Amino acid sequence: MSNILVGVTGGIACYKTAYLVREFVKSGHNVKVMMTKQAEKFVGYTTFEALSQNEVLRDDYTPTPISHIDYASWADICIIAPATANIIGKINAGITDNELLSTVIALSCPLVLAPAMNTNMYHNPIVQENINALKKKGIHIIDAESGLLACQTTGEGKMAEPNDIAEKVLSILNNKEHKKDNILNSENNLLQGLNILITAGPTKEYIDPVRYITNKSSGKMGYALAEEAYKMGANVTLISGEVGIISPLQDIQYVVSAEDMYNTFLKYFPQADIIIMAAAVADYTPNKMENNKIKKKSDTMELSLVKTKDILLYAGENKQNNQVLVGFAAETDNIEEYAKSKLMKKNADIIAANDVSRKDIGFDSSDNEVTLYFKNGEKRNTGKQSKIDIAKIILTESAILYNENQSE
Repeated sequence: MSNILVGVTGGIACYKTAYLVREFVKSGHNVKVMMTKQAEKFVGYTTFEALSQNEVLRDDYTPTPISHIDYASWADICIIAPATANIIGKINAGITDNELLSTVIALSCPLVLAPAMNTNMYHNPIVQENINALKKKGIHIIDAESGLLACQTTGEGKMAEPNDIAEKVLSILNNKEHKKDNILNSENNLLQGLNILITAGPTKEYIDPVRYITNKSSGKMGYALAEEAYKMGANVTLISGEVGIISPLQDIQYVVSAEDMYNTFLKYFPQADIIIMAAAVADYTPNKMENNKIKKKSDTMELSLVKTKDILLYAGENKQNNQVLVGFAAETDNIEEYAKSKLMKKNADIIAANDVSRKDIGFDSSDNEVTLYFKNGEKRNTGKQSKIDIAKIILTESAILYNENQSE
């Protein structure tokens, strides 16, 4: 049984927080809630007092002058759901103009934020900069999801579902993630000075000026790898297809097609110490791109496709003995068979295989679960974790291999 502090801020998604509190109580934990004035406009504080069986800390009700200190000291973990753009910005800036924010500043336990807001707000560069800054400060972020929003538009910005938030919070609470963070933070220079080349996102293969072939890759895994590698001290070059991610990384080479990615890859490949191929590169591209939009003339249309250049194969055939090559295998069936075959055929050092038929991981999800297949025959399953934590595992294993190569 642990003490869980739940912060509720002024977004329509705060009705879901009632279900979150109930999840924690059902799991046997002690729960206290703190609310902003704006949150009380959506859900009354008595709802949370009934669910938690504890007094709610509010701007209009502070049992003692130092209630924010008492609540912060009591907590084993704190989750703010929903976390509005306003609250995210204020936490990053260290502003304490209400009881909730004063409590957050006094915390000595892990802090988790579950953002929720309109899509345009969520993708605003300022909001994304605040989120990324908080991640770097060790604050856990449960990424917003895509779906129908309160403004009746569909897009990214929807708060994660209460059961998913509860699972993440309890995982951190049980040290399954927080303990790993402490270990890796103490080894923050694990990749110090190494040149890391990472590919991310989808490619677009144009049929005519307005139509193209692509895939569902969001780029989240590749960007997580690149940003975590940077935190570990690496010199990172990220080659990215077109994605909706705003990143603080300086060296991002944006490409469109598989041919673009191949040509850009050739430029940076020789200098790389570790190469991680996380992009979902199209296997085929139209034999010819039409100069003008193709008109609808009949009930059927045949499209001639040709193979694209295999970047991972090229890397495996041309890598030096001291270079470490990591590839991905996104599969829907016979995952181990295809992963092992890819490991051998592409001469990779590690293949990270995942099941993209699952809706809770893989494409466009903030979580993933991969099995790492190693050249020496070993394999390691990560279990379902955030893509950030999966990235840390892959980078750590890559660094170990690189260091082994240098000692041979």
